Amino acid sequence: MGCLFCSDKSKKKPNFQQNKKPEDQISSAQDKSKVNSGVGLNKEALKDGGSTHIAAHTFTFRELAAAAKNFRADCLLGEGGFGRVYRGRLESTNQVVAIKQLDRNGLQGNREFLVEVLMLSLLHHPNLVNLIGYCADGDQRLLVYEYMPLGSLEDHLHDLPPDKQQLDWNTRMKIAAGAAKGLEYLHDKASPPVIYRRKAIDHAKTGCEHNLVAWARPLFKDRRKFGQMADPMLEGQYPVRGLYQALAVAAMCVQEQPTMRPVIADVVTALTYLASQRYDPRARSRSRSQSQSQSQSGSSTPRTQRNSDAANALR
Repeated sequence: MGCLFCSDKSKKKPNFQQNKKPEDQISSAQDKSKVNSGVGLNKEALKDGGSTHIAAHTFTFRELAAAAKNFRADCLLGEGGFGRVYRGRLESTNQVVAIKQLDRNGLQGNREFLVEVLMLSLLHHPNLVNLIGYCADGDQRLLVYEYMPLGSLEDHLHDLPPDKQQLDWNTRMKIAAGAAKGLEYLHDKASPPVIYRRKAIDHAKTGCEHNLVAWARPLFKDRRKFGQMADPMLEGQYPVRGLYQALAVAAMCVQEQPTMRPVIADVVTALTYLASQRYDPRARSRSRSQSQSQSQSGSSTPRTQRNSDAANALR
């Protein structure tokens, strides 16, 4: 089970935006073109029934149905609380896109939906998935995003097939730093700010692992249990000091009192540093082999012991 990174910006009005790009190594897009149209309205104009300009293309339902092959099962990428996401190819541009078909049972009104489209179309950052366009055709509500050819972060962490390689420590730290940079943009640079909801409750788990934060908090209090918070799939291939530093950031982020949590800019600084510290598992293996060889020959020295990863992390 992993750790939750979050931060507090309690003075800002929260909104919600779902589709995040954790890091471009895992979810890069081949085409980030922005398509403009003459359709538009903004938040203030909508109140008076007026219109202005949304920097996102408008699609008909017929266009998107054709792109997703009438939303066939073999085009389905995933399903969440807000609806289903399909892979599609736009006939007009031949661009591959992700089409989110929102659940009609919980739809917003037309005006509220278009206000949300306006806000999403204003968000542009390398670590966020770009909104390409939308459809508000009859009672249909769809959002069209840039397609992530390598899938989501979850696709690379959970329930991997035997032939799929696990993400190593260095890649995970790079992704964490990239995700934090995307959140920093949403919290501090977007106007109005957007607060993203990270999944902390896993209904598939039972007992103490049902709530991620509740599971992790007791472990933070005992250094001997820190290793339990590392992904078992890493099989011990991580720097002990780096793990402890990452856990220190996580522990601060899950403080019960919001005022005790770090601002997202500080989280970005910490994770960017961790991502810059390259871990070479082969070097650790060589160090262990040297230690074992010296121990067998009776020539082990304090210097060798001090230079091991575990000793450095505990100093």
